Amino acid sequence: MKVLVTGGTGFLGRHLVPDLQRSGAEVTVINSRNCDLTDRQNLRQFQDMQFDRIYHLAAWTKAGDFCLYHKGEQWIINQQINTNVLWFWREFQPKAVLIAMGTGCAYPPEMILREENYMAGEPDRDLYTYAMTKRMLYSGQLALNHQYGMSYRHLIPSTLFGPKFDRGDSHFIFDLIKKIVAGKTTGAPVALWGNGQQIRELIYVDDAVKLIHLATEHCPNDLLNLGSGQGATIREYAEMICDIVGYDPARIIYDTTKFTGVSKKVFNTDKIKRLFDFQFTSIRQGLEETIRYYRSLPQ
Repeated sequence: MKVLVTGGTGFLGRHLVPDLQRSGAEVTVINSRNCDLTDRQNLRQFQDMQFDRIYHLAAWTKAGDFCLYHKGEQWIINQQINTNVLWFWREFQPKAVLIAMGTGCAYPPEMILREENYMAGEPDRDLYTYAMTKRMLYSGQLALNHQYGMSYRHLIPSTLFGPKFDRGDSHFIFDLIKKIVAGKTTGAPVALWGNGQQIRELIYVDDAVKLIHLATEHCPNDLLNLGSGQGATIREYAEMICDIVGYDPARIIYDTTKFTGVSKKVFNTDKIKRLFDFQFTSIRQGLEETIRYYRSLPQ
């Protein structure tokens, strides 16, 4: 099997690519250094290669308040990336399955985060631009499937965590780990954004990879949430990390002046539970592995 992976050196890619290679796949990896996806001509270097699958992981975004200050850039850059990948798929790889990653922030925050609501209403205003580029990506997959019969999957993972994350990754769970480990090391207080009551769902990255494979094999032309449907507050995650590293959670300061996002983001997982009998890695175990990795990095 021949596979193309965009964004293959990002966090998810660093887990998905080796897993595909272990399964015997011949994997071609695209990243920002070897192929600028904002220019479709750069994709022509792969036009004579015939792929069975294209995993589209690439996106121009960051966690935290990044989306608040880069709305115009996010619209232009992500629309270029997604449109060019869809063009390449239609023009040169019509027999390939396009497996694209969506985003939970595309859901209207006031509605149940169920697949049927992915395109309903409006996304959270702070994340609106990035969310809409993902909706447009899904629209493109639907359109090409409708007109040309091309095969797709649009998969929406909850917040990924696990080893192999970058030091600069600011997703909330990595931010908690870095700050609390630093507090343990230096003895200093830890400041976290918000009041700690925001509820978030996590998925261990190895679980996400397994579910991507299952969905690719068994969910033709479908939209699917990847998650357990179980959430916890930021404060609860912080306290669990404190327990693992041996830091007093009473020393954490919650800064309510900082950006916090929506109050709750937990998927409805009725659909995936109907499809698969899947055992998720416990959050505690996943955090222990993630913290062990982080502590193993050169300081």
